[in-house]
This record gives sequence, C-alpha cells and structure tokens, in this order.
Amino acid sequence: MTVLIDRPIWPGWDTLWSHLVSDSSLEELHETARAIGLPDHLFDQDHYDVPIKLYDQAIACGAEPVEGRELIRRLIGSGLRKR
Repeated sequence: MTVLIDRPIWPGWDTLWSHLVSDSSLEELHETARAIGLPDHLFDQDHYDVPIKLYDQAIACGAEPVEGRELIRRLIGSGLRKR
C-alpha cells in the first residue's frame, strides 16, 4: 500500500499543484489527505490536488514522490482510476 505524489508542476489559482493518489485504496488516500490537512474539496474522484505549499508535508506524511507517468500507471493498475 502506497500513497504517491507527483511533482508540483500544474499551474492554477496562483500556485503550482501536485496529484496525490493511492495504489491500493481510497481509504488510505483519505487518511493521508487528512494527515496533511487537505480539505475535502480538493478530492477529485480518484486523487487529491495538492498545492505546492503542502508538497513537503505530504512527503513527510509518507507519500512517495514519483514522476507523473508512474503515478498514472500505478493508479490505473490499482483499479481506482476514474474517467
């Protein structure tokens, strides 16, 4: 069970954003998001959007930094990907 985060390269609302996913369960993803302090409205079907200011905190809470392609590959492989 792993929570993954990609680099904050996605611009929006005057900041950069990462994506936080789990490769095993949404419960694990929600637990990690709560530990980081992410509000529920940043959840988007199968991932959380994470502002750059919380990127280091996500890693400190156990999120594994990966490249975007790896994050998507593992999310799809988990069966949790929503389209």
